Amino acid sequence: MQLSQLTQVEQCFFDRSSLNGYTTNIPYVIVPNFPNLGLLTALRFLEWVAENQNGVISLPTGKTPEHFIKWTQYFLNNWNKQKAQELMNENGLYLNKKPDLSSLHFVQIDEFYPINPEQHNSFYSYVSEYYINGFGLNPKNALLINCNSIELANGLHFSNVFPNNIIDLTLRNREPINEFEAIQKQSIFYIDNWCTRYEEKIREKGGIGFFLGGIGPDGHIAFNTRGSDHNSTTRLTATNFETQAASAGDLGGIEVSRTRLVITIGLDTITYNPEGVSIIFAAGEAKASIVKQALEQKPNNLFPATVLHRQKNARFYITEGAAIDLNDSIDLYYKSGDWTFEKTTKAIYDLCQRIDKYAHKLKLSDLKNDVYCALIPNLSLARVNEVIEDTKQKINLGLRKEINQTYLHTGPHHDDIQLGIFPNIVNHLREASNEFHFAILTSGFTAVTNHMMKFLLDSLLEFINDEKIQMLNHPDFFENGYKYKWDKDVAHYLNKVAAKDEPGKLRGVCHRITRALVKIHQIKSIADLNIQIRNNVDLINASYDGEKNPLHIQTLKGMLREFEEELVWAHYGVQVKNIEHLRLGFYTGDIFTQQPERKRDVEPILEMLRRLKPTVVSLALDPEGSGPDTHYKVLQATAEALRQFSKETDLSEMRIIGYRNVWFKFQPYDSNVFSPISLNSMAVLNRSFKDCYISQVNASFPSYDYDGPFSDLSQKVWVEQFKRVQLILGKDFFYEHESPKMRATHGMIFHKEMKLDEFLSHARALEESMEGSIEI
Repeated sequence: MQLSQLTQVEQCFFDRSSLNGYTTNIPYVIVPNFPNLGLLTALRFLEWVAENQNGVISLPTGKTPEHFIKWTQYFLNNWNKQKAQELMNENGLYLNKKPDLSSLHFVQIDEFYPINPEQHNSFYSYVSEYYINGFGLNPKNALLINCNSIELANGLHFSNVFPNNIIDLTLRNREPINEFEAIQKQSIFYIDNWCTRYEEKIREKGGIGFFLGGIGPDGHIAFNTRGSDHNSTTRLTATNFETQAASAGDLGGIEVSRTRLVITIGLDTITYNPEGVSIIFAAGEAKASIVKQALEQKPNNLFPATVLHRQKNARFYITEGAAIDLNDSIDLYYKSGDWTFEKTTKAIYDLCQRIDKYAHKLKLSDLKNDVYCALIPNLSLARVNEVIEDTKQKINLGLRKEINQTYLHTGPHHDDIQLGIFPNIVNHLREASNEFHFAILTSGFTAVTNHMMKFLLDSLLEFINDEKIQMLNHPDFFENGYKYKWDKDVAHYLNKVAAKDEPGKLRGVCHRITRALVKIHQIKSIADLNIQIRNNVDLINASYDGEKNPLHIQTLKGMLREFEEELVWAHYGVQVKNIEHLRLGFYTGDIFTQQPERKRDVEPILEMLRRLKPTVVSLALDPEGSGPDTHYKVLQATAEALRQFSKETDLSEMRIIGYRNVWFKFQPYDSNVFSPISLNSMAVLNRSFKDCYISQVNASFPSYDYDGPFSDLSQKVWVEQFKRVQLILGKDFFYEHESPKMRATHGMIFHKEMKLDEFLSHARALEESMEGSIEI
């Protein structure tokens, strides 16, 4: 690409990056972090609008646009203020007057179908709130996908034609079996005709002049999933599992998103205007592999974003994390700065995987013929042996015995700790001199579906009516009794697990739900308890899938998650008092969560540190933009609490264990401890996960990497990591090892251990990565 093709804004951001050019098929600009991604995109948008005030725009929904929306609104609302002007000029935007957005034409990209447009989780609602109203667009110039306005057979509403919101697209190609199916078939063709007209209206406007979109886990842009025809147009279509998993949070669970269709503009719709600006933006290392495919592959239906090769003004705006797998980035990693042992380790691990060859069988010619191994200083087979020995040392660290330690294992959500380092923790739990505390920092209520909560409340009503919640009969239960014997609930449930008594397990959960309801609502009698349960059931029944629950329902769901966490660690005798439930306030269930605040979110963690005085702290060490946003924000709050605590207490001996789980994984070269995992440990993980995380057994909010419980995905990750280590050490290193534990190894956990100073240095980098964020 000619660098002269960059706009002033793009050139300014490009100059700050470490790039000198591109080898990709589509140009891209790298920024340091998520807020800067929003800043670049907002400035480029305003730059384009200034030259195209009657143009056609199409803007995305979801979480990725958060900082784009906030920055755009900031500039529009503060245009004449000195700070805003300085910020624009510093970043290459020089405009004499504020752009007028009121004459722009807006095209909605996609929508679930069917969905009530008044629901907060409809994309119609999103674009109305954040773009039409938020940017001051003229609604008369907007092409929107309002499901209520799409005509169906006999003038019926979609709720009458498609009860349960399920549409059978096979009716397009088969005969209906009854009159009702005939109405559905006719309605599908009505929708198809509506889509054709929508497409025509876009083309009558000359096509889209400015398209901004995210990229999904399968590479989809809009809802054009992997395999979509590059000549596709606006249509009603099904989605794939990865897209359904990503949409599960919007729609209230995979059970809903799996059957919900979508209306989406097509790939040809996006690229119809040859002069159009099409921008894909992506943040975080979790998007790195799909960004690599989109930028480096030739046009291919398997990679929908490769359609942008058609447009000379197509761009990718990506964070450093999202760019990490690009050949350009890998080349820069190896060829800039001093050579490190980490680079040697990465080069040799990657070579073994790429050519599928054990390290001890590598020849010097293998190293010399590899573009990056050839860069290793003093290249010889001795460098391979150094990596082999380093790998053994990392395993030894994972096998060491710990005594007289006070552990504080922290997790953003319930189940994060177990999915991250469960087998490693269990090894140390067996040592009586160690003290253990577990802290879950958010309520986690969003992981509990309405269906699950309704089932439990209905079951509780039955148990009460059958007089099987006997603690209700204790004289002081509603005054003080409900506050005690929470450990008894745990023991009751696990006794029923041991007995394989499913009704007994359900009754055990209902004991805890009872205590939770009494605590939340300050209930004073069985009659009032029955009324409250029925009120909650009625409220849930009146809610739509994915609707934000009232605070008291959120709290009840969160307390179910807290019970689940207590059950897991009670397997090893950990009492309820040793499980901390912090419920940090930034976690609200809103699409754009708040930034952590010192008083609300940092001080509770700091108070816990003062009280427990841990010697070892574990935490989820996910990079920004990789995995749930909550992980990153909890890490920010924990880092600040540890920084403050270090000013009060000598923490020079404290160790920090950074772990990752199903959302993002360590690589062998950026971790320094490898914990061997046996089949027995995997079996315990799976069994305890499925027995204890009641709300997660059906995987209602799964990872897009795996259609099933998270425990199965963790095992899959550990096995894959073990295979990488086997390529370095050889299979016989394990099955012939003198240690029974090593001979029993069939999985491996990678994690990173640090002294506090090293972690705080990392944390300062995290803090700096949020510079440029803005709260409107």
